[in-house]
Amino acid sequence: MSPETLSVLQLLPALVSGGVERGTLEVARALIAGGHRSIVVSAGGPLVNQLIAEGSAHLTLPLDRKSPLALGQVLRLRRLLDTVRPDIVHARSRLPAWIAWLALRGMPEATRPRFVTTVHGLYSVGRYSAVMTRGDVVIAVSETARRYVLEHYPACPEARIRVIHRGVAAAEFPPGHRPEPAWLDAWYQRYPRLRDAVVITIAGRITRRKGHDTFLRLIAALRRDGVPAQGVVVGVAARARYDRELRRAIAQRQLDEAITFTGARDDIREVLASSNLVVALSVLPESFGRTALEALSLGVPVLGWGHGGVGEILAALFPDGSVPPFDEAELVHRARMLLSRGRGQVPGVAPFTLERMCEETIAVYHDLVHGRRRTASS
Repeated sequence: MSPETLSVLQLLPALVSGGVERGTLEVARALIAGGHRSIVVSAGGPLVNQLIAEGSAHLTLPLDRKSPLALGQVLRLRRLLDTVRPDIVHARSRLPAWIAWLALRGMPEATRPRFVTTVHGLYSVGRYSAVMTRGDVVIAVSETARRYVLEHYPACPEARIRVIHRGVAAAEFPPGHRPEPAWLDAWYQRYPRLRDAVVITIAGRITRRKGHDTFLRLIAALRRDGVPAQGVVVGVAARARYDRELRRAIAQRQLDEAITFTGARDDIREVLASSNLVVALSVLPESFGRTALEALSLGVPVLGWGHGGVGEILAALFPDGSVPPFDEAELVHRARMLLSRGRGQVPGVAPFTLERMCEETIAVYHDLVHGRRRTASS
């Protein structure tokens, strides 16, 4: 390898689905496109085939088992690192980060890989989560994530934290995209009441913290005002008890004909693009807000509470969609305003682009590796 070529090993629990997995594959793809070496270590999963097809290597370790037995993987990872000899070890989740940190501690300081962590979420505060602040560089996926680290882990030097917002690829979520007629035919055949309706979508795991109860009240208020709103709930329930609670609330508000549950979907782009409005109503601030960004990239208006990562995105790209947290009267007012305007008012997603995210992440790798090389040669 040339001195400019990087060897990067990313660790995460598994390659199943989710934002962490997508970010891992996106950076891996960018590394390969740049002529670098990309290795991913995980317990495996359905995304492994895609990862390998795109040029990365995959090595299997059970990094998804949250038990004391997981620490038995430390020696296995250390042997793997001795064999692979990466320049960078990038941990994207807490258990893999602990295993990586312990494995690296046992290697000679002068030759061991540099350690990078990404704070993807606002984890529960404590010693277990503190490992995510021990990277030589700590990547925060938003200003919200950076503030979380500074507030709860003051031992982490501020200069070590680098904010690199998550990004969306305009090629994957192109502005003005409309679903193909065949997709729409199948969609409306399955959900006929959505045809010619005002469709408002909430996407993500169905949990109390995601604000689905507020979503129901929003739909009910709009319908009382004469708006033929249809609520679409994309995702699966984390707990059966909350799912039952939501369905009772739907019946009590007489919304049985106004709320559609789709379950998990692998065609989220089409679902978002067929919506008139997408909402993000998490009770607790989120570290980012990928679905909101994807909808805005498509040109679909987004309405959400102005806190956390979603608040950051809306403040930068679509301020009219930002509502003071928990002001439901303003939420209904703003929804009516956005629906009356229609689409075409979203200016784009720069600087929240996938290209920028990957460029800035690889720049962190270069800075760490080349800084060490300059120090060693001086």
